[in-house]
Amino acid sequence: MTRPVGVFDSGVGGLSVFKALRAHMPAEAFVYLADSRFAPYGERGDAFVIERTRAVVRQLRDEYAIKALVIACNTATAAAIHLVRAEHPDLPLVGVEPALKPAVALSKTGRIGVMATRGTVQSSKLRALHDSLKGQAEFILQPCDGLADAIQNHDVARINALCGQYTQAIGPFGNQPGQVDALVLGCTHYAFAWDTLQALVGPDVRLIETGEPVARQTRRLLEAAGQLRQGSVPGSVTLLATGPQEALNAAAKRWLNL
Repeated sequence: MTRPVGVFDSGVGGLSVFKALRAHMPAEAFVYLADSRFAPYGERGDAFVIERTRAVVRQLRDEYAIKALVIACNTATAAAIHLVRAEHPDLPLVGVEPALKPAVALSKTGRIGVMATRGTVQSSKLRALHDSLKGQAEFILQPCDGLADAIQNHDVARINALCGQYTQAIGPFGNQPGQVDALVLGCTHYAFAWDTLQALVGPDVRLIETGEPVARQTRRLLEAAGQLRQGSVPGSVTLLATGPQEALNAAAKRWLNL
């Protein structure tokens, strides 16, 4: 039996991380679960997000015997990853967090915008990360109410309007002193608004998301455990949704050509 790697998000946003995982580990089998009945997590309380995360992990372990788990959701990582680690110490686990450290390394002006859900912006995990970088850059933390939901539902007009509203609140953007020259996408959904955001902030501004480092870390963990699947045959992909399956299938086809 080929044990798959589990990937979990509140909705379709984690497909941006899943795309990087498949590129780095093409022979691996994957199970992707979108908890879309309860999406987006970013505007719900920690207790609710913890309850749902625990339920999803149990389902993926019990029904699919996953050999590792990627929590491809910033809000779920911030609220629940420490509990999942404590409750499943035998399960290799990778979470996501807004890429503030890479942004510091890339920024020349020292002003960095961070777009994230309200749940992530208010989390103790992000506050601790922010405080650890104090003095290295100035971060403008922007909660983006509604944006994950608009991307989840592929509402193009609303995506454009909200991206415009939130980038305007962060700006001005550019590579001159006092301008924001790096923009961290602190929700996995936001990678699917990449072109819209890049057009709004201009070509001199670096957009930074988390898919690549998460994929590299997951591969390292599987290699260290002797569980990385090798070979040239692409691994199987199972897509699951607690909400409408058609929405997840359409997003996977639209963004990943699955």
